[in-house]
Amino acid sequence: MKRTIRTAALTACALIAALGLPAGVAQADTATPRIDLRVLVVTDGGPATGAVEAELDGEGIPYTEVDLNSASRQTIDASFLSDTVDGRPRAKFQAVVLPNDNPFATGSAEMAALAAYEQAYAIPQVDAYTYARPEVGLQYYVYGGYAGSLDGVTAGVTDAGSGGPFGYLDGSVPFEDNDASVSESYGYLAVPAVGADFTTYVDAPVPGTTGRASLVGEYRHDGRRELVVGFVYNQYQQQFKLLARGIVDWMTDGIHLGASRNYLAVHVDDIFAADDRWNSTYDCTPGDIDCTDPGATGSTIRMTSADVAYAKSWQDTNDFTLDLAYNALGSEDFKEEHDGSDPLLTSLVADKDDFRWINHTYSHEFLGCVQNTTVVPWVCATNPDGSTQWVSQAQISSEISTNAAWGQAKGLPIDSTELITGEHSGFFVTPQQPVDNPNLAPAFTANGIQWAGSDNSRDPQQRQVGSALTVPRYPLNIYYNAGTKADQVDEYNYIYGSRAQGGSGICDDNPATTTCLAAPLSTTTGFDDYIVPLESRQALGHVLGNDPRPHYVHQSNLAEDRLLYPVLTSVISQYRALYADTAPVVNLRQRDIGAELQRRAAWKSALSAGTVTAYRIGSEVTVQAPAGTQVTATVPAGTTLGGSEYGTAYAGERSGWTASTGSALALTLPAPAVSPAGTPASADSVETTSTAPGTRIPAGLTD
Repeated sequence: MKRTIRTAALTACALIAALGLPAGVAQADTATPRIDLRVLVVTDGGPATGAVEAELDGEGIPYTEVDLNSASRQTIDASFLSDTVDGRPRAKFQAVVLPNDNPFATGSAEMAALAAYEQAYAIPQVDAYTYARPEVGLQYYVYGGYAGSLDGVTAGVTDAGSGGPFGYLDGSVPFEDNDASVSESYGYLAVPAVGADFTTYVDAPVPGTTGRASLVGEYRHDGRRELVVGFVYNQYQQQFKLLARGIVDWMTDGIHLGASRNYLAVHVDDIFAADDRWNSTYDCTPGDIDCTDPGATGSTIRMTSADVAYAKSWQDTNDFTLDLAYNALGSEDFKEEHDGSDPLLTSLVADKDDFRWINHTYSHEFLGCVQNTTVVPWVCATNPDGSTQWVSQAQISSEISTNAAWGQAKGLPIDSTELITGEHSGFFVTPQQPVDNPNLAPAFTANGIQWAGSDNSRDPQQRQVGSALTVPRYPLNIYYNAGTKADQVDEYNYIYGSRAQGGSGICDDNPATTTCLAAPLSTTTGFDDYIVPLESRQALGHVLGNDPRPHYVHQSNLAEDRLLYPVLTSVISQYRALYADTAPVVNLRQRDIGAELQRRAAWKSALSAGTVTAYRIGSEVTVQAPAGTQVTATVPAGTTLGGSEYGTAYAGERSGWTASTGSALALTLPAPAVSPAGTPASADSVETTSTAPGTRIPAGLTD
C-alpha cells in the first residue's frame, strides 16, 4: 500500500501545477475551490454510458458529453477540466463518467489529465462497464468469480451499499430474463484483489459455489475513487433502473441539480358508462364502426355496486388511489331504463371521497372532425367546398360544462381545470385527422381547462392547446371491451396472432414492431400466466423511470373478472419488495402530474439555453437562474434554504422545486457535508484517502 500512496503523492504534486492550482491551496480556506454541478460523460457510443446519460437527462442533471467516436470532439486537458474564476480554482465537473476505467490508448495524455484532475479536486469517476482485473481493484474472474450471462440472477445490496449510495433499495436487485432464447445481460463477478482498497456495494452469488462476488463496488487508489460496474446494461433494463439513482448519488455525493422519484397513477375512464364487449365469433366489437357484419351482436360491461366496494377495499389494502374519469350520460341513460334508479351512482356518490374524479365529458362524444362512418375505416366528413367538417366549439363546450355541472350537483370532488375527452378526441388522430380540431383550443379556454389528458402512444410530449397543457397517458394493454379473462385473451390472440393462427396478421405485416405469438394463449390460463406478467413488467418499467405520466384503463376492467387488479397489484407489490419505505410510489392527480411535466420541460429548456449556473464552495451550494425559473435540486437531509429545510424527503434525501427570483439561491449543507466537497488534495493529505472497507469518501475529504 505504501507504494500506491507514494505514487499518488508524487503524481498529485506534479499535476496540481499543471491544473493551475496555487501551492498550498489545500491549507487555505480562502482558496477553497468551486466545484460546478455538472457531470462529464466520455462516451464510446456503448449502451452503458448511454444509460447513464439517459438517467442524467431524466433527472435534469446537466452534463457535457465527449464522444470518442467524433473526429471534432474536444480534447480533454487541464484547461478543459478546470480554470480559475475570480481568483478561485474551479473544477468544471463534479464527476466523470467513462465507458470503462481507461478508454484511451496506453500513455494517453487525456487519461493522465483526467487522473490528475480527479486527484486534485477529489472528483469521483464512474467506470460504466469494465471487466474484472487488478487495475480496477478486482481479481480476474477465474479466481473465485464468474463471467457470463446474468439473466435471471438476483443480485443484492451489501451492508456497505445499504449504508451508502444504494440505501433506497430494500436489498434485492433482480436481473431481467424476458426471453430464455436471448442473452440479455452479461457481466463479471469478482472478488477484491489482494491489498486493494475496494468496497463492494452490490454482489451476486457465484454460480456453482456458495460464495458471492462483486458486481458494483468502489475502488480507492492513488488519491482517486472509481465506481466499478462489472456488467453491461441499457437504459431500459430493470437492473439498471434500480441502480441508476445510486450511481448518480455516488458520483455526486447526493448533491446535484435535478431530482428523481418513482410515480404511478391510474385513470379509469368511462365511469357510469357501459362499454361494448368483444365478440369472439366475429373478432370485432359490436357497436364499433368497423364491426359491420349484421350477425355480430353483443352485450355491454358496466360496473356494479359490488365493484365499487371492491375498488374501495383494494385501495385501502394497497394504500393507492384511483382516478375515476366519468361520463354522466351513462348514469342518466341507465336510470331512464331502470325506473330512475342507478345503484352504481348511489354507491359511488356514497364513497365519492375515496376516489379522485376527472371530467370525461357528458356523453363521450367524438370531439374531432365530424366522422363519416359509411366507409371503413371512417374518414372526416367534408363540406361542399372540400373543407373538413368539425364538431363545433359550442358542442365541445356543452360536453365539458354539462358533465362538470352534473358532477358538482352530485357532490363529486372534481377539479374543474382537469379534463379527459372521450377517446382523447379533438386532438389529432392519424391518418384520418392529422391536426387538432381548431375548435378544441377555444373551448378549453372558455371552460377554464388547464390540464387535458392525451394519448402518450400518439402524442407523447406535453404541449399547449388553448388554455390547457396536455398530460400524456400510457394505455395499459387491458382492453376496454374486455370484462372477463376469456374476453381479454381471445382479443389478444386475434391482435397478436398470425393469419395462419386465425389472427389479424398485424404481426405478419409489421415484423419490425410487432411479434407474433408463438401459439394462441389459453383462454383459461393465458391472462394470469402471460398477460399479467408482461403488462405489469411494462408498467413497472414506467414507474422505475422517474416518469410521472399516468396509465389509463376503463371501467369495464373494474367489473366482472376485474382485470385491472392482478396487473396493478403485481406492479405495486413488486415495487414495494424492491424499494425501502423511504422511497414510496408517488401517486399524483392529473393537475399535479401536468405541473410536474411543465416544470421539467421549462427546466430542460433553461439548461439547454445555458441560463442556469450552479456550483459548490465548501458547505454552500449556489444556483443562479433567470427570475421565474423553477429550480430543482437534490441534497442531503438537513440542507437549508433561507433558514428552512429544503424540499421534501425522498429516498433519504431532500429534493424539490423553488422559483428563482433572479437572485442566487443559496443552500447550506448540513454539518457532515461542510468539510468534504471541493477541496483539492495536496501531496501531504493523499494518504488519508485510504480508508477501511465500507467507508465512503466524499469529494474533497482530504482538506
